[in-house]
Amino acid sequence: KLFFTDYGNAAKVERCDMDGMNRTWIVDSKIEQPTALALDLINKYVYWVDIYLDSVEVVDYQGRRRHTIIKGRQIRHLCGLAVFENYLYTVSSDNHSILQINRYNGSDVQALARFDNAKEIRVYQKRTQTAVKSHACEVDPYGMPGGCSHICLLSSSYKARTCRCRTGFILGSDGRSCK
Repeated sequence: KLFFTDYGNAAKVERCDMDGMNRTWIVDSKIEQPTALALDLINKYVYWVDIYLDSVEVVDYQGRRRHTIIKGRQIRHLCGLAVFENYLYTVSSDNHSILQINRYNGSDVQALARFDNAKEIRVYQKRTQTAVKSHACEVDPYGMPGGCSHICLLSSSYKARTCRCRTGFILGSDGRSCK
């Protein structure tokens, strides 16, 4: 799945398959300007920052169990968001501080460090990296990913795929080759 935010005509948090199909709004009310987004892959939660509402909120992958983690002036102008163990990590664009926030109750907000021009943060931890299964976009004996001549995108599961073409090409009737 791919998760993303939009704050054009209607602000929302959405999810879709990796090929763009099955697009679903998971948050579309009481939201104004969602920016940074982070996933808890183990527990299947989506966290986001709303810079207009000065809040950090969470919802499960289906859009249920929504609640506010923290709200108010102390978290104004946040950009970037990451989740690791019991904490959220974010960057304050006011002073370029890396902040740590308890993700269960919004307490324990601490400035950990300052970096000039910091705009994004990521946490990489081996335990949260899922094991790669064999999947529909694996390279075939002819060197083509998923049998697609240009681009292979996972679809509704790791067993399904959709072929796409680079700009200037169209997908052939076989659904795999580009012309």
